[in-house]
Amino acid sequence: DYMQEYGRAGWKAMRYNHLKALGSLYWYTVEFGLILEQGTDLRAYGAGILSGPTEAVFSVEAESPNRIMLNVDRVMRTDYVISDLQPTYFVIESFEDLYRQTVERDFDRLYRNLGASFTYANTAVIDVDNVHSRGTQEYRLRGGRGSGAKPV
Repeated sequence: DYMQEYGRAGWKAMRYNHLKALGSLYWYTVEFGLILEQGTDLRAYGAGILSGPTEAVFSVEAESPNRIMLNVDRVMRTDYVISDLQPTYFVIESFEDLYRQTVERDFDRLYRNLGASFTYANTAVIDVDNVHSRGTQEYRLRGGRGSGAKPV
């Protein structure tokens, strides 16, 4: 069971003082993950996305957010926003891909190499990213939820 394995990973994260990094992985996969259905169609699978129609549509159809193929090292170095629509979503090719990149991985090495805080802003697109689609960030640039900006 994926969540059982995630719980085990929490013990290791605590030993290395990297619970926030593991939280980022949870945020961008379990809560706000996207999946390529049949290799081409983008679909939401994250519980946070599916809890409301605005984010469900925004995550897969809007021009504003970045959509980046999942890379666990990258995700665990990326900050996230709790109170608004996500400026970036991470995309898996399949649930097997997610399992392979997370459960079948040596987190000890990753934790040893993580810094004390996040390396990347939640809007960042970096050279090593496998970008599915680069967003305009228009929603965020217009001030996001607090400004009444429309999720475009």
